[in-house]
Amino acid sequence: MKDRGVHLQYSFQARNQRGADVHNPLFELLSAIAEHGSILHAAKAMGASYRHVWGACKHWEEVLGEPLVHWAQGQPARLTPFGQRLLWAEKRARSRLVPHIEALRAELERVLTEALDGSQQVLAIHASHDSALPLLRELAALPAAHGGERLHIELKFTGSLDALQALAAGRCAVAGFHVPPLADPDTVFARALKPLLAPGRHKLIGCMRRQQGLIVARGNPLALHDIAGVAARGARFVFRQPGSGTRLLTEHLLAEQQLDKADLVAADAGAEDSHLAVAAAVASGAGDCGLGIEAAARHFGLDFAPLVDEDYFLVCLTPMLEDPAVQALRRLLLQPRWAELLATLPGYRPAHAGEVLSLTRALPWWRFRTPRKSGRREAAQ
Repeated sequence: MKDRGVHLQYSFQARNQRGADVHNPLFELLSAIAEHGSILHAAKAMGASYRHVWGACKHWEEVLGEPLVHWAQGQPARLTPFGQRLLWAEKRARSRLVPHIEALRAELERVLTEALDGSQQVLAIHASHDSALPLLRELAALPAAHGGERLHIELKFTGSLDALQALAAGRCAVAGFHVPPLADPDTVFARALKPLLAPGRHKLIGCMRRQQGLIVARGNPLALHDIAGVAARGARFVFRQPGSGTRLLTEHLLAEQQLDKADLVAADAGAEDSHLAVAAAVASGAGDCGLGIEAAARHFGLDFAPLVDEDYFLVCLTPMLEDPAVQALRRLLLQPRWAELLATLPGYRPAHAGEVLSLTRALPWWRFRTPRKSGRREAAQ
């Protein structure tokens, strides 16, 4: 067995990265061969010579001590079973690490920007995993985006409940969570969110509306269209981690069908902590389906069965509405450019973007226990 290990490094570049886009020549090589089916076409796609790609394959086979590519005269090049397992394991690992790599990248960017410009506004946001918020962070970094000032969004992805708990503990200035438009005060969402949100103390900032549904294999071979069908067919379901808004949505949809978690067959993949990780598990065959956003399904070439629209809100303590960084954030959300960015993601659209909303206006299931005098009613702004 060869003595081998994983070495990580990072650099400062002009081009922005997203998600877990970490450069690695081995997996770029394997992906190109898997996609194009020949060394020659893979080399063209990578902008390299046939000789270079062939030599790289031999190099990595020597490093790993295992064959990576089937070499047969006159036959398309294809990955060996080991090469296929390695490629999918790395894709799933990257998907699982998206929230953590985004947090590390945000912290390193903050270090750099503080050194370059100590006057820049910094806003710490803990938020449920989402594909649009990194685009908002990139928009905020452009001085021309909001009157020449620069706003650095220190974005950390976590579960919805974890984000609200971080806000309560003072670990962030703004939290992000998502919830479907429900009126019933006795739902999974109402019971979970009410202890963490207080009218008057918290204000919501509209951000966007997105669609969640079942992420399924291409062609939807099991004909999965709702959570009841998943249970009835015994499809292997990839769960999200406890505390996430999507886990709450799963429990909500089960309750609507008078089912519970035990009625679903859990995939061997275990609980995942992002939409991309769920999609990667389905794409690799580790599960048959999972709940998530359409953008994650399309990223891996999977199909998507829409189930519910949901609002994605940002929330802060009421006094923070006067903070310059929060005001800059609202100006960003009010810009037409934000709507244009959302239009690039399937299943997204703006909804009350940049507007300050009261809990009782945005969350119909929020009701005061006792009537309040008109002079003490919560203001909408």
